[in-house]
Amino acid sequence: MTPLEIIREMYRAMRAGDDAAFTALCTDDLVWQQSAGFPGGSTWHGAAAVIENVFRANARRWTGFAFTEEEMFATGDRVVVLGHYSGSAPDTGKAMRAAVAHVYDLRDGRIARFRMFADTHPMWEAMVA
Repeated sequence: MTPLEIIREMYRAMRAGDDAAFTALCTDDLVWQQSAGFPGGSTWHGAAAVIENVFRANARRWTGFAFTEEEMFATGDRVVVLGHYSGSAPDTGKAMRAAVAHVYDLRDGRIARFRMFADTHPMWEAMVA
């Protein structure tokens, strides 16, 4: 698969809750860096930590949490995806839409590093009553 195909497959696996496929697409030493201001944001190591502390946590933190890709491009083994997060905060019922960029670095055909750059202000605004 090309780098773009790998990232498209990763998003498919993430949306489908296909943890085995997500894990197979990642290196054993995966580093997943979320923006410091992202609710629950941190740096996670390994696919299992990402599944629990990112994917499952976002599903608990938001109603209908989703990432929508708007543009995707690759240069060598780096893929950049521009898009937005959306969802509603269960405690307030407020919807949010936040601009985001995802940057993936691949090694030997697998995802080795993820970096997120997000406008987290709309997320925090939705969480405040």
